[in-house]
Order: sequence, then C-alpha cells, then structure tokens
Amino acid sequence: MAKHTGSGDLFQTVDQVTEEAINIGYRWEQRLHRWRQARAEQRGDIPTMLAFDGYGSTRHVRVLGRVLLKTRQLIAATDDSAEFIRGWRSFTSIPLAFAHVNVWLGDHEFHLVADKGGVIDVDLQVSMEPGVYTVYMQTDGSEVTEARVTIVSETQNIGVVSDVDDTVMVTALPRPMLAAWNSFVLNEHARTPTPGMAVLMERLRNHHPEAPFLYLSTGAWNVAPTLRRFLSRNVYPAGTLLLTDWGPTTDRWFRSGAQHKVQNLQRLAKNFPHVRWILIGDDGQHDPQIYSGFAQRHPESVAAIVIRNLSPTEAVLAAGARATEDRTVSVPEGTLWIEGNDGASISSQLQEAGLL
Repeated sequence: MAKHTGSGDLFQTVDQVTEEAINIGYRWEQRLHRWRQARAEQRGDIPTMLAFDGYGSTRHVRVLGRVLLKTRQLIAATDDSAEFIRGWRSFTSIPLAFAHVNVWLGDHEFHLVADKGGVIDVDLQVSMEPGVYTVYMQTDGSEVTEARVTIVSETQNIGVVSDVDDTVMVTALPRPMLAAWNSFVLNEHARTPTPGMAVLMERLRNHHPEAPFLYLSTGAWNVAPTLRRFLSRNVYPAGTLLLTDWGPTTDRWFRSGAQHKVQNLQRLAKNFPHVRWILIGDDGQHDPQIYSGFAQRHPESVAAIVIRNLSPTEAVLAAGARATEDRTVSVPEGTLWIEGNDGASISSQLQEAGLL
C-alpha cells in the first residue's frame, strides 16, 4: 500500500522562534482539524473525492486528488455548473485526514492513503504507453470521480512549467489584503487573466502538441477547483495543477512556497531527464531566483526561462518586490532568458529562439 507522507523539510520562514512555540502552533492546528472533522462526521457531511489531472512517464505516473467532507448544500453551491463561485467557499470544506482511496488506471488498481490534509500526491510505479488516460478515484462513501493523466513519450523533449499568480492571473500577491480579497472573495468570473498570456500558452501548445503543461503555484489545494475553472474559462491549455497546503508543520509556523516550487522542479528533472522545460514566471516574488537556481543545478533540463515583468502599478501592489531589480540572478552561459510585460512581447522572443 502506498502512502503519501507530506512534503518534508521546508525553509525557515520566521526568525528566532523557538521549536517549542512552533510545535504549539502545529498541535493547535491538528486539534482544531480533528474537532472540525468530528463535528462534520456527526452532522452527516458527505465524503467527497476530488480527482485532479496528473502526468507521468512510461515508467511511473503521478496521481493527484483530495478527499473532503462537504455538506449537501456546499456540494450544490460549488458544483462546476454553478453560476457564481465565491473563493471563500473553497476554504470551508473540511479535509478528511488519512482517508483510504482506491485508484484505477488502465488495468491497474491501487490502494492509497491521503495525508493529513486529505491530499493524494503519489508516484505510482507502473508502465504505460504514451497518451492520455483516465484515472478513477473513490474513497469510502463517495462517488467515483475521474481526471486525465498524460503519459509523456520518451521522445518528447520540451515541457512547460508556469507559475499562476501574476503570471497567468493578475492577483497582486503578496500584499496581504489584496491576496485575501482575490482568494476568499472574488469568484473566478471576476479574476483577471494576464494580458496575452493565454494566447502565448495556446501557441506553445500548438507548437509542442505533445508537451506536458504544469501549473506550479504556491496556492493552496483549496483553490484547485476554482483555479481549474479559471484556466478553462480563459482558454489556457489543460494541464496538471501542482499546489501546496497552508498552515504550520512540526517545525515551522508557515510552509515555504519557494521550497514547494524547488522540490517539484527537482522531481521533474529526476523523472524526465530527456525533457527541457520552458519555465514561465514573474518578477513579483521569487521565480527568477528559483528558476535560475534550477538552471544552475540542471542546465540540461532548461529550454528557456521566461519572466513576465510586472507593470509599475502591479509592482507597487506586490509590495514593490521586483526580484530582478534588487537581487542578483545568474544562470549558466547559454541559458535562454526572456523578459516581457505581456504575452505578445514574450511570444516574439520565443519565436526568434525557435521555441514558438
């Protein structure tokens, strides 16, 4: 039986905080979660299985999903066909910790265990031919749900990894009040796509039809359904969401979003040594440093680093944190580095480099 056990050690995010104090925060969160889960089970909330699109090679498959406890009213309110979806609804669902999940993929059946946040994120050692498959997931008491899994060919040499916040969607992170407004209040109809980026991504899809597309974000798994609808509504290519979880760990008050991205990029380099990635992000947070660090460790795995420059207004809203202006970024000689304010200017540079 496979079991997902969490994300491991993370970067230090608070200064001079004692381990005892941090563990108090972690214990408090766990007690609160157990209390909420017990209350939800007592009032008859329904186990709900969410399956997310995954990917894999001919030797392994990464499957992703989440188990929640939802009231019947919340299930109806957050159905994909609902007209107006408020972001805060995504955060009222209760994860079902350590839920047992059955997974069916082709002729294979697996029995997995979710982590304490109800998340399934497991690499299955299974041989599959290249192509698109359907994965089915079910937990005790839930309906069977399905998602796509894309198996990448050994001959495919280009893939696309894109950030979300301020790269494909204007969110003005990390300013706390605006971030909270975007996450908890706005529905996906009101969220603003970044100018020209959907066209750029679709052109990349057309030029590299077999390339895997991954959306690597520091956003919480709670927003996955909303984010999936946003990408679809704004005609972004379908792809795998690689999100994270909020809250303290056993030795940290807050999880590190940078560490989450670094670990996933390392995972891609290990599992797809034949793929060179087009890494797309923005200069509002840490993407230039994360991508350049990855290029230094794995220069053979980088086709291009694409950084969207925030406009002056966006830079102010994002706390003025223009990474390329106040931090040194170095990449191996020969690494293609592209910058632009919108999808159109980036597209022309990718085209000149032969990647579009």
